[in-house]
Amino acid sequence: MSEQLTATGRWAEDTPIGEVRDLGSYEVTEREIVDFASRWDPQFFHTDPQRATSEGAFGGLIASGIHTMAIYQRLEITSRTQEWHVIGGTGIKDLVLRRPVRPGDVLTGTSEIVDRRLEPERRRGLLTFAGQLVNQSGELVLSLQVSAYVHMRPLATPADPTHPTNDQEKA
Repeated sequence: MSEQLTATGRWAEDTPIGEVRDLGSYEVTEREIVDFASRWDPQFFHTDPQRATSEGAFGGLIASGIHTMAIYQRLEITSRTQEWHVIGGTGIKDLVLRRPVRPGDVLTGTSEIVDRRLEPERRRGLLTFAGQLVNQSGELVLSLQVSAYVHMRPLATPADPTHPTNDQEKA
């Protein structure tokens, strides 16, 4: 391993299946919807409030699904995975956009660990999370499953009393 691992943070083996985390909330603005979509998903129902209202199928401006997913990712990272020794994501599956996200919506996220597969020989584990976002009315707007590799606790080295695992082994 080339990166430096510290004693602080969570390891793959410290993550129980069934653990649910509140990811916090995020308010979506019209300006943000238009700015994001103008760059990444330039369809009129994401970029033109007047045309979205008069011609769009949704009765007004809505956020891009990619934008909604990015909001989930931000909440997940800042609320959960920053405290872990993450190696990297491996995939997203079962992504479903349940209803449109509109300007002024306040999205609240949750994430549950639904699977954990440890690979001791590679000192990592593959974690799978079931995530969702609901709006201020409690309506589900997004659901998905995300998988990521997380480091396992390094093996103790007796010659190094400051090694992160030596404190754990003494407990």
